[in-house]
Amino acid sequence: MLHALLRALRPQRFWKTLLARGCASDGAAGGPEIQVRGLEGPDQGITEILMNRPRARNALGNIFVGELLDALARLREDRQVRVLIFRSGVKGVFCADADLKEREQMSEAEVVVFVQRLRGMMNEIEPGIQTKEGDSRKAVPGLSSPSPHSQHPADPTTFPDGKTNSQDNIGEVPGEVPQTWNLRGPVSQPACPSPAMSPCPGPAKALRAEHFFISTAAFPAPTIAAVDGFALGGGLELALACDLRVAASSAVMGLIETTRGLLPGAGGTQRLPRCLGVALAKELIFTDRRLSGTQAQALGLVNHTVDQNEEGNAAYHRARALAQEILPQAPIAVRLGKVAIDRGMEVDIASGMAIEGMCYAQNIPTQDRLEGMAAFREKRPPKFVGE
Repeated sequence: MLHALLRALRPQRFWKTLLARGCASDGAAGGPEIQVRGLEGPDQGITEILMNRPRARNALGNIFVGELLDALARLREDRQVRVLIFRSGVKGVFCADADLKEREQMSEAEVVVFVQRLRGMMNEIEPGIQTKEGDSRKAVPGLSSPSPHSQHPADPTTFPDGKTNSQDNIGEVPGEVPQTWNLRGPVSQPACPSPAMSPCPGPAKALRAEHFFISTAAFPAPTIAAVDGFALGGGLELALACDLRVAASSAVMGLIETTRGLLPGAGGTQRLPRCLGVALAKELIFTDRRLSGTQAQALGLVNHTVDQNEEGNAAYHRARALAQEILPQAPIAVRLGKVAIDRGMEVDIASGMAIEGMCYAQNIPTQDRLEGMAAFREKRPPKFVGE
């Protein structure tokens, strides 16, 4: 079972930009909506996924999701990717949720398939979230009393560009999707919609749909979300699927689906309570509460928060600094540590200890382990190669 983990370490370089397929892209100047860039020099090993759909404020549309799925599928096979950063090329916005204009044109069965696709993509980034049940939480201004980010009736959100989110998405309710798990990640088996809906669109199409959010969560290397603006609905679900989150203090985050008569359908109802605890997650979802980056850090929703700069990319720079701290570490040990944590949090502690033991055993024959011990003995910095 663990041998599947090592298949992700096969060398295969992929630094090309992914092209849209099927219809015209909404990216800048008609370019791709998802761009992939591998950094060089001292930052070699850090890869960035740039979300660039400015006219729709990075709304989760069909092309956008397809390109991101393709990027994740290729990058997961590249062992030179040691850290993956998700960032936005649209100032003031991380991801403003799903594309409601596109959603309105879908049949009920197509909506089921598309949302399964979103949920699948998220799980590809990070399937397990550390549970923090019982943790005491700091009092956050605005959480229990009205605040600029906690009062928003039917009025649409106003973005920095003056537009609203009336065109943007929200997750729908997908059909039940039984899953089996291995140490690589989830293996999804999408089910047909309910009998009241249209006939099942077919297992191949549904499987690709389910893999959108699964792809994000199961990514073997550490993932970081750089939230420099609005992260609403599916946008927050995308950030939740990442291992680490960095936000600008002015960022706005929330699972706002209930305002549209919906509920989070791409992992929000599962990852948010595992991150913040059940009662607080229920309050945020039931009330359509929005949090600033400062409030999100106080609750433990993000790892770090920074004051926004004039360029609007302060969270990205902090995320990059965080990635630079990960780079010198042994990449196989980091990947196996991620597996041990993610899989272990889904089971009882005895089973979790067994998973940790399996991961530890997998790391023993690596060259990096021997290099680490040699470097310690020789009192020099280690030079890990990922083998």
